Amino acid sequence: MRKITTQARELENLGSVREATHRLLRLDLKRNTAPLGWTSLVSLGLLFLPAVLFGLGLGAAHRQGFAIPLQFYALALCGLVATLGGVGDWWFHKVYVTVGPHEHHSHLWALGGGCLVFALMAAASLSTRPGAFLVPIQVALLATVTLICYDEFQFHSRRCRPFETALHRLLVFGNGAALLCWMHWLFA
Repeated sequence: MRKITTQARELENLGSVREATHRLLRLDLKRNTAPLGWTSLVSLGLLFLPAVLFGLGLGAAHRQGFAIPLQFYALALCGLVATLGGVGDWWFHKVYVTVGPHEHHSHLWALGGGCLVFALMAAASLSTRPGAFLVPIQVALLATVTLICYDEFQFHSRRCRPFETALHRLLVFGNGAALLCWMHWLFA
């Protein structure tokens, strides 16, 4: 209790919410001074693409009178967690730590793998024989997980602070749980 009281007094003495937030989250990092480019805004928009496509598909199914399965509600919740983690990570990199070109390419490869998994899952969802897509989905998923692990171990394990690590975990585990919900609906 004494430690919490001491920390509260220290935060009161900082004088501003921004400084208190930096201290609380241990964000003693140099600020990124680079201006936002159009590619940054495109990448932010792409973060929302799976959620928008899922919402459109869900709306179309609902309008046609299909009952929404329970797995889709869980998928939506897990996808929301992943999207919030992705937006937080995007914000963190735009405000504080920029990524180098090698890490950026690693991110692009992992995103490409995720897009392939999403496309295969969408095709299987629309197919009358989704089982035919099971092996290609698993191969694409294994490649994507390998790319994500490479990115995490090569670049993030040495540099990340606890706040950024938490954002990455929200993003990765949220997407993983959403995929499991989708697979359960599709193949169970």
